[in-house]
Amino acid sequence: MKDVAKAAGVSPTTVSHALNGKGVVRQETADRIAQVAARIGYRPSPIAQGLQSSRLGLLALVIRPLRSLDTFLPEGVDYFLRMAGAASLAAMERGYSMMLVDDPTRPGAPMSATAADAYIVSEPFENDPVLTMLSERHIPFVSVGSDPARPGRFVELATRDWEETVLALDHLAGAGAERVALLTGTDQNAWNRESEAAYRDWCARRGQEPDIAAFPEADGERIGPAAIERFFGSPDATRPDGLFCLTGRHAAGLNAAARERGIRVPEDLLLAAGSGALQNRISHPSVTTLDLHPEGIAARAVEVAVQLAEGAELTVPLEVPRATLDIRESTTR
Repeated sequence: MKDVAKAAGVSPTTVSHALNGKGVVRQETADRIAQVAARIGYRPSPIAQGLQSSRLGLLALVIRPLRSLDTFLPEGVDYFLRMAGAASLAAMERGYSMMLVDDPTRPGAPMSATAADAYIVSEPFENDPVLTMLSERHIPFVSVGSDPARPGRFVELATRDWEETVLALDHLAGAGAERVALLTGTDQNAWNRESEAAYRDWCARRGQEPDIAAFPEADGERIGPAAIERFFGSPDATRPDGLFCLTGRHAAGLNAAARERGIRVPEDLLLAAGSGALQNRISHPSVTTLDLHPEGIAARAVEVAVQLAEGAELTVPLEVPRATLDIRESTTR
């Protein structure tokens, strides 16, 4: 701007007023400044303009479960990739850019991690520090799923964890399972907790004793042998003939380990997963999974985030779309 002012023979303040349409500048002076700016290649800084207007046209997506994994590129975890891609396109459709952000509260987090106009935080943990930081700094955000310790305290898209669990359990029972067990992750989030509560309620209504095991999400398919031993190392009378694994990678590992142990899927064991992975589609037998429709979740979350960023009244349904079942060989006898 100083270069433009020097070349046009005016002050930097006059250049600022002329290029931003503020203040009173004679038209012939404004025209001369515009010509000089074009000639020397002046471009206003979008970041500086964003700071002036308090908006950068930028949304941020924080996928909290990725922090529990041993890599940000977990093999076969389709949900996160589908959600991130759909969120980016939905943001562009509304004139915003989208950045994928790691935990902005961690030491050494880049300054850009807290530069967005609004945030989408997917599957927060109990007493999640990211939600606390955004709330304390009065940065607009929407969470996909609630903080288990603070449900309803923040703007959140209500997930359908209970409904989805019952959908899968009813499918297993309808396919012939008489004793269904549950395998969950260990993350302290609403998905694990709500799904377990739904399973316990389902068992109580059917007069079945609950049979639950939890393995870390980061272990992925490696849990297979230990999970088989956990559920099938006991006498035949207490072994399940149906298993609902919340994660697709756990289901893939259990499917492979069952085959090695001589447990036939689906003849001896009906198997379903609460979220799909590539392995579930290409394995033999292929595994029935819930499709949570992350594209629809992402589009709705972006719509809410944009309204929050622009200070508009929320007009979007604060709930995620309903999941559907992709029925495959593991539940088809």
